[in-house]
Amino acid sequence: MLRCLQLCICFFLGFLSYNTFAQSTLPNAESDTKYREDQFYIGATYNVLADVPTGVKIRGLSGGIQFGFLRDMPLNKRRNVAIAIGAGLSFNVYGQLLFIGEEADGKTIFTVLDDQDVDFTRNSFSTSTVDVPVELRWRTSTAETYTFWRIYAGFNIGYTYWHKSTFKQEGNNVNQTDIPEFQKLRLGTSLTLGYNSFNFIASYSLNPFFKDALTTDGQEVLFRTLQLGMVFYIL
Repeated sequence: MLRCLQLCICFFLGFLSYNTFAQSTLPNAESDTKYREDQFYIGATYNVLADVPTGVKIRGLSGGIQFGFLRDMPLNKRRNVAIAIGAGLSFNVYGQLLFIGEEADGKTIFTVLDDQDVDFTRNSFSTSTVDVPVELRWRTSTAETYTFWRIYAGFNIGYTYWHKSTFKQEGNNVNQTDIPEFQKLRLGTSLTLGYNSFNFIASYSLNPFFKDALTTDGQEVLFRTLQLGMVFYIL
């Protein structure tokens, strides 16, 4: 999962550079009063931790990749205000200091590694999610304009079909893929601001990752994230 994420981010950066040049050389389109901004999208983010127990902070790679398609539905005659709904996939890795393990009776263990004298090489939580994004869109585009300003406010419903907690140290690997406290239904909001190929995105998880979870020292485990990055739309 970690290597796949790194390769996807490299692909995203290369693809972004290529399409920035390609869009600037597109010929003018014939006027179309029924045009839509139906778009494929691909993005990469840096994942910031929020609502975590004291002592839990980022360590190692914490990032994500997302891609999918959005169907544009204009709301006004000028067609610069619209609603879009789509489908996509997102893959995220959170390198951090919350160890997730399991006792012999199957009970989940949540331990803050910052407070422990433990040497380890990796501790991360990874997810793969099916997304249904919905956006309220404003842009300065026309049927002939390929470069324009955009502001998109979004809401996302996701279902995490795979999750994994990974802990590695010399002579010991712990992998958890069935965590009862994890909430597979993911809800989030997003804001996209940009011009032409360069679009900044910020998204925040509305519901916590875990429910009814406590660390070994009694702290509540919620775990939300703020994702900051770039997204590219392909017409």
